[in-house]
This record gives sequence, C-alpha cells and structure tokens, in this order.
Amino acid sequence: MFKFFTPDFSVKPVCLVLLCFALFFSIPVSAQKRYSPKTKVAKFSTRRVIYGLASFYADKFNGRRTANGEIFSQRKLTCACNMLPFGTMIKVTNVHNGKWVIVKVNDRLHTRMRRLADLSKSAARKIGSMASGLVRVKVEVIGKKKPG
Repeated sequence: MFKFFTPDFSVKPVCLVLLCFALFFSIPVSAQKRYSPKTKVAKFSTRRVIYGLASFYADKFNGRRTANGEIFSQRKLTCACNMLPFGTMIKVTNVHNGKWVIVKVNDRLHTRMRRLADLSKSAARKIGSMASGLVRVKVEVIGKKKPG
C-alpha cells in the first residue's frame, strides 16, 4: 500500500562535486600569499619610505630607449620603477649591508612585475647586489633634484 522512497544514489556524486566547488571558491583570496611592496611613512618626516625587492637590468637593454625617451646606459645611476614619476630622485639602500645609492627614475617595469625597482648595473654594484641578483631594499623618495 505504501511505497517507501528509496534514494537514488546517482545524485550523490553530483552533490559532492557541487559541495567541493562551493567550498573551493569560498576560500578567501587573502589567504593566498602574494608579494607586494610595503609602504611605510616615517612618523616625523616628509619622506616616503618603501620596502621591496630590487634587481638590475640585463645587458640587452643597453643602448635602447627608456620609457621617458632617454637612451639607457648601464654606467648611469638610473632605475625603472612603476610607483614613482619620471625624474624622481630616490635613495636605494640595501637592507642587508646598509650600502646606498641615489638614482633617477627614468623607466618602467613590466606591469606584472612585483619588484619595486630595476637598477642599472653601476647602481647595483654600489649597493652590493650584483652577486645575488635580487636584493631587499629600502627606497626613500628624495624629490625631483639631486641633493647638492
């Protein structure tokens, strides 16, 4: 007289897949570790301080035009930076050994590049980052003119 409902087991794998799909996309994106430059502003200073990674230019870029129209030279104290305007003078300090150099921003990095700066070889030599290639740096914005 009464028929008991018997569950259809073919539905369970579909429900399981949907549940896994929902759980996977509910994980917050902030849980993923990504590198991004940290910006710190000193308390009683007007200078902007930025911490991040720096590298140096490959030799194939020597003699090519930079983003602001200058001809790139490995001998000049210049760098590429996406965060600061062209012509800005910055003090780049190697966090590990304390060596520093003042360079001018005259180029841009690739948009997907997570580095803070790409230094010319002469600038990289002055801060002692030629051996490692990548180095943790502190960048202080000085202004548009090189300090006298």
